[in-house]
Amino acid sequence: MSREIKFSLLYRDMWQSSGKYVPRVDQLLKVAPAIIDMGCFARVETNGGGFEQINLLFGENPNVANRKWTQPFNDVGIQTHMLERALNGIRMTPVPADVRKLMYKVKKKQGTDIARSFCGLNDPRNLEGSIKYAKEGGMISQAALSLTISKVHTVEYFTQLADTLIEMGADEICVKDMAGIGRPAFLGKIVKNIKDRHPNIPIEYHGHSGPGFSMASILEVARAGADYIDVAMEPLSWGTGHADVLAVQGMLKDAGFNVPDINMKAYMEVRRLTQEFIDDFLGYYISPKNRLMNSLLIGSGLPGGMMGSLMADLETNLSSLNNWLKKKGKALLTLDELLIKLFDEVEYIWPMLGYPPLVTPFSQYVKNLALMNVIQLEKGGERWSMIADNIWDMILGKSGKLPGELSPEITRLAHEQCKEFYTGNPQDLYPDNLNVFRDEMKDKGWDFGQDEEELFELAMHPEQYRAYKSGKAKSDFEADLESKREAAKNKCKDAVEKATSQVSVNFEPKTLNIDVNGEKYVVKVTYGESTITATQTTLAPTTEKPSATKENNTVAEVTAPLEGKFFFTRDSSETAIKIGDTIKEGDLIGYIESMKTYNAITSDKAGKIVEICFDNGDSVEEDDVLIKLQ
Repeated sequence: MSREIKFSLLYRDMWQSSGKYVPRVDQLLKVAPAIIDMGCFARVETNGGGFEQINLLFGENPNVANRKWTQPFNDVGIQTHMLERALNGIRMTPVPADVRKLMYKVKKKQGTDIARSFCGLNDPRNLEGSIKYAKEGGMISQAALSLTISKVHTVEYFTQLADTLIEMGADEICVKDMAGIGRPAFLGKIVKNIKDRHPNIPIEYHGHSGPGFSMASILEVARAGADYIDVAMEPLSWGTGHADVLAVQGMLKDAGFNVPDINMKAYMEVRRLTQEFIDDFLGYYISPKNRLMNSLLIGSGLPGGMMGSLMADLETNLSSLNNWLKKKGKALLTLDELLIKLFDEVEYIWPMLGYPPLVTPFSQYVKNLALMNVIQLEKGGERWSMIADNIWDMILGKSGKLPGELSPEITRLAHEQCKEFYTGNPQDLYPDNLNVFRDEMKDKGWDFGQDEEELFELAMHPEQYRAYKSGKAKSDFEADLESKREAAKNKCKDAVEKATSQVSVNFEPKTLNIDVNGEKYVVKVTYGESTITATQTTLAPTTEKPSATKENNTVAEVTAPLEGKFFFTRDSSETAIKIGDTIKEGDLIGYIESMKTYNAITSDKAGKIVEICFDNGDSVEEDDVLIKLQ
């Protein structure tokens, strides 16, 4: 009898690998029955990673979303799985052990069966806690190998890592080819070695399609003994996402494997609904480039899950950089030019940083550092002039042991800045602090939620949860969405004016169908009166962000060195600045969260704070005035 291979649908990761956001809970509940009716999925990825932060950014309760979204699959026996980042839980920065323990208990009660745990550095010490806490919480522990290609990441390296994780108690192994750069033969050898040594341990393969290896890789790992294959489906398969279930099923069936049949009527319904969600609002956050295959990713090794947000970040940074270049009378860059410079810089600095596997959060750290280097070099500056605190933690060993050695240049830079390297267990640096958040909830009269899930949410995502509770998150999101809709509407008008300028005024069609970056508009045109009316519906006008006051003779200004969200503190151990404080040059005034890292902002002047120009969590642009001193 032919060997059975089962499929897992990456419905959350499909979205995250394509753009910035995932559907709202009402949309998820709308598509769930059709996913079930497809009849081919043994598993569905329902939550984890950045999913809950995105709920909070919508102004949507992630705990309610998780319970409602997992329930339909629980009811019919389809297993649900989440993605979590070991020491970092489901955020970008390390999490105290008591918060990590609570996470598994909450997620199991919410209906999540499997915890896929990965450490971005493949440090077994970080994964040991995940394996233990997941099993204590009643979940299946699936430990992941974060795949990458380097001189230190060999078949033997990953085989031994799997041995270690299984000895620690992992129930399953995930071969997590997050960038899709794992060569098929290489992946097959790893899977075969694990199966030969541990024949009863299920193996799940997760790979992105961007670089172009994915279909060959899937066939190779299937022949080597993989039990589950992660898949996507149109309109979000391929590109920076994952292989489509139709292609994978056809390929494996032809190769002689026992694979499930697919209800095509249901497939088309899921496809239709997914496109409906894109048309509703999610398409505004999906770069058209993310729908393309890109073999340039082979060199940089950047993961598909990060590419969704990368292009949006890159456009923002390009605009800021080009504004600077324009002021200096220099040639402007195109997005493609900046992208190639970024890829080249990632390849250059990655070995210098000790070959951290390029998976969240370390892919963001390497990419962010590379981008900062590129921007500084374009401005005539030097490399390494801005290294975020999170990135230093990775370099210094506070996030785990790097697979390779740091370059002498990086080590020297650390010593010059009086940084201390750490070789102990990373978890020891982040003591239990759940009671701090418990006290905050009591003080504010907030409901702890079913199974203390609201307490968990505050402890895991403090700033985002507070913004959600205040309503600021939702209003900021709605303002951002409106600005994108307005920009699309203006592009539509420009396209219409360009098209109609070449048409004789005697020819008066009733309507024009316009497609702008995938957004479809039906436009009525009246010649001679210059009337253009698009049917695209928009929200209320966005409230303008307060502008910074220009520096005068009596006050000094401290400005933002980059764009992002401005926070007074990074955690509960720090004290926020306030009006009346006297600060010295070099004192910390806050952080700018940009591209998922916190960049410490220090004052380049001394004086007494007379004005704080932005509220905690506000978006700031490069050169915006943050505080004023006297």
